[in-house]
Amino acid sequence: MPEETISVDYVMEKASGPHFSGLRIDSPASSPSASSALASAVADVNAPKQPFVIGVSGGTASGKTTVCDMIIQQLHDHRVVLVNQDSFYRGLTAEESKRVHEYNFDHPDAFDTEQLLDCIKTLKSGLPYQVPIYDFKNHRRCSDSFRQVNASDVIILEGILVFHDQRVRNLMNMKIFVDTDADVRLARRIRRDTVERGRDVNSVLEQYAKFVKPAFDDFVHPSKKYADVIIPRGGDNHVAIDLIVQHIHTKLGQHDLCKIYPNVYVIQSTFQIRGMHTLIRDKEISKHDFVFYSDRLIRLVVEHGLGHLPFTEKQIVTPTASLYTGVDFCKKLCGVSIVRSGESMENALRACCKGIKIGKILIHRDGDNGKQLIYEKLPKDISERHVLLLDPVLATGNSANQAIELLIQKGVPESHIIFLNLISAPEGIHCVSKRFPSLKIVTSEIDVSLNEEFRVIPGLGEFGDRYFGTDD
Repeated sequence: MPEETISVDYVMEKASGPHFSGLRIDSPASSPSASSALASAVADVNAPKQPFVIGVSGGTASGKTTVCDMIIQQLHDHRVVLVNQDSFYRGLTAEESKRVHEYNFDHPDAFDTEQLLDCIKTLKSGLPYQVPIYDFKNHRRCSDSFRQVNASDVIILEGILVFHDQRVRNLMNMKIFVDTDADVRLARRIRRDTVERGRDVNSVLEQYAKFVKPAFDDFVHPSKKYADVIIPRGGDNHVAIDLIVQHIHTKLGQHDLCKIYPNVYVIQSTFQIRGMHTLIRDKEISKHDFVFYSDRLIRLVVEHGLGHLPFTEKQIVTPTASLYTGVDFCKKLCGVSIVRSGESMENALRACCKGIKIGKILIHRDGDNGKQLIYEKLPKDISERHVLLLDPVLATGNSANQAIELLIQKGVPESHIIFLNLISAPEGIHCVSKRFPSLKIVTSEIDVSLNEEFRVIPGLGEFGDRYFGTDD
């Protein structure tokens, strides 16, 4: 692959990692590949979501920091931290300080790679880390101060030699090399070292010729081969950075179960969505606020679900007498709520689809013998419609499967059913998706698991009771 070309498929293949969240398996998957993936998923049910680690390398003053800043700005809906390899310079001894002009700061031995590894591993495990602060004028670490770095969704590790050590490379989900002309890098280096680090031009040029350029040729440039993405011109290459950010957004928004079941869709998380989930999951929230923020989230799920319906092209004339080519909404559509929690989603569906027909399915356990009574009231022509099945919580998946089976018995093709819910347990997704692989599931968050009482954890309690006020 040419160095100047960024292949999106290549990026996705290289940057994807085999991280799966935990779920309980009720029975073997139908295919060997699915079985293997599900077996990996069971490894650790309570494992935290792994952050996305990006390595950014390149020659001195190549624009690595600018690229990092641009990525951080565009990932504004996620928590992002920047870790600089420069923070992990070894402090010079007294003898080395006396002969500082002969010390090679661009050699791998100038860095405390062991501590850098410890830092990234700690952040990946979800714990904060105190990153050392290096004094470039005195060439030693500040002994009494550190920079507290907290666990985040994205960790960006930036430095000239972050690709040199294989152990560090193995911790990365994506590796970016910023490729900038040598003359441009030298000019930037002179400006930076004289203005920010108090050095004179002659010492900068001498250090560049003696250490910086040879180290680039020996260590930095050879590590370019490990990059998943090469960015020519650094921060000036907006197209490359936009592609990278788009890919990161996809990876952050894709739950691990979506890699196993391509029919599962989780709406892209933002601070707004996480904030609303924080509110409705809080046991102290008032009923009024619970209903208000639940309705907002439900509306987002419904809108996302409608995006999976088939559309036909349509041309119209605008008030300016111009021709506009757009799409026409799916005409044969209906909603079906699983009573009674599913009824909380009906208003949002009506608000999005004027005059939509809505059916009902009630699944009620009959005693302790495991049998269930099913009541249904559905449109007579439901077999000709696409169906949005409504239930805010997908737990075990048993009730959902009963409702889906009933719809199929009524003649609705499995591929015409879209199951909408607010939160899903991995067990429920596994149960429904394995049995109905052509059905689509749209949710706003996938929780950790079910507990011994088959309640979703962390969950939000009995949704119907909280929404309709019957738990007051």
